[in-house]
Amino acid sequence: MENDVKKWLRREGETFLKDIGIRKGQTILDFGCGVGNYTIPAAKLVGKKGKVYAIDKDMGALQQLMQTAESEGFKNVMPIKTSGGLKINLENESVDVVLLYDVLHYMDVKERKKIYDEVYRILKSDGFFSVYPKHLESNGALWNLSGMELEAIIKEIKREKFYIERQFFKRLIHDDNYDRGYILKFKKEREGN
Repeated sequence: MENDVKKWLRREGETFLKDIGIRKGQTILDFGCGVGNYTIPAAKLVGKKGKVYAIDKDMGALQQLMQTAESEGFKNVMPIKTSGGLKINLENESVDVVLLYDVLHYMDVKERKKIYDEVYRILKSDGFFSVYPKHLESNGALWNLSGMELEAIIKEIKREKFYIERQFFKRLIHDDNYDRGYILKFKKEREGN
């Protein structure tokens, strides 16, 4: 029997990302990419004319991701090394989509504000920011999100010059197994709004 990750990487991850709005030719940032459960399907989806930046402070996970990308023939995956700092080494307005999946619980309020500011800076004006806020109070509270619910995360992100365009409840991969969770899709507020 095929395991969840293999099914996800082979076909379901690409379908999931297409459903949230990722298209061929786009430039994606997978922040906190781990071993690439979202990076690899994104690389398939955006194709040769697209690009997927992968950032993670776990160098072992990033190395494993790049080995997978190489063995699958993906030349459009670009690793970004970090020491865990929240500065994203990309140009202003250079990315169509930022994925921030299952990483907010690692950051305190100040760190989350910094990352939202960085996402705002690198995101194109017509791009979007997709968040999977796992580990809220109602779904396995952990670390910095203990005591927070979905509405609190939405309000927190909206305060940082974003508006919520859509909210999905979808089946997705989490820690190598299928789970169901809320996916939040944010867009940049226009200057002066």
